[in-house]
This record gives sequence, C-alpha cells and structure tokens, in this order.
Amino acid sequence: MTKSGREIMEILGPFDLTGCAHSVAQLARTDRKTVLLRDAGADPAVPAPRPRSVDEAHLLRYEQLETIRMLTNHNLDADSPLACLLIGQPTLRRTMKLAVLAALEQRTALKYAMPPMTSQETSSYISHHLKLTGRSDPLFSDDAASLIHTTSRGYPRAVNSLAIQALVAT
Repeated sequence: MTKSGREIMEILGPFDLTGCAHSVAQLARTDRKTVLLRDAGADPAVPAPRPRSVDEAHLLRYEQLETIRMLTNHNLDADSPLACLLIGQPTLRRTMKLAVLAALEQRTALKYAMPPMTSQETSSYISHHLKLTGRSDPLFSDDAASLIHTTSRGYPRAVNSLAIQALVAT
C-alpha cells in the first residue's frame, strides 16, 4: 500500500524538517509513480529514488531512529521508496545494537567503520587541508603533525580540532 504525502509527513513528525516538505512530498510522489508504472506493466527498470543520507546520525534520539525504521519498513520489497545512509560516530554502531532497535539493525544492508589514519596519512591530510586554504608552506613541523596524530588517534574530526586549536594558540 502506498502512503500519501500526509501519511509520510505524520511518520516524519519527530524529525525537524523545517524547509524539507518538498523532499518529503517528492518522496511520496516518486513512490506512487513507481508503483503506478509497475502496476501498469511499464518497464520494471523505473529509476529508484535517491538514497537519503543522515549525517551526525549518532545524535538521533531513539524516536527518530524508530521513524527511520518505519520508513524503511514501507512495502518491505523493491518498491520501498527509502534507502537511507546513516553516517555517524562509533556510538551510532553501539546504539544500533540495542534490542529496541533490532528491527532497524536487521534492515542494515551494509556497515562500514572508517579506520583511523596512519601517521603519514595524518600528515598528508593536514597538508592537503592547508593547500585547500591556499597555503603551500608547511605550518606544522613533522613533530607537531606527529603529536596531532598521536593525540587524535588518527581520527579526522579530532585532527581538525587539534590543528585548529594549535593554529589559534600560536
């Protein structure tokens, strides 16, 4: 059964979707169009809706993750209008393992944890970001880059934070 735009808006109630009604309505229209075309015997290769990504998903509350589960539950087959990419910190993985989110965890088709950068990768990462800002000269000595790597354990967010703190402190 295809859900109407209003029903999808009710499901998405826990999310702060200010300014996103167009996307939600588009999601509903795309799903309805796909189902109608398939029911009419049209080419089964009707393009699927684009996956939606949720960055900082580790900050979502249980109710919001449950809403995503409900949306991915829609039709439970190839007609499902929602493919969702949850992007977050390692705490997201722990949260998803909670028993109350077992159904969402079961719907997860692919999981990937980005490994920390090596010391050389951290130095290259810092140099690359400096070049993006227009700096070609090294602002950090090898020892400073090594200390940033050790302290950040090679995680990009921590590298960014430490490098900014070092620049502001000097």
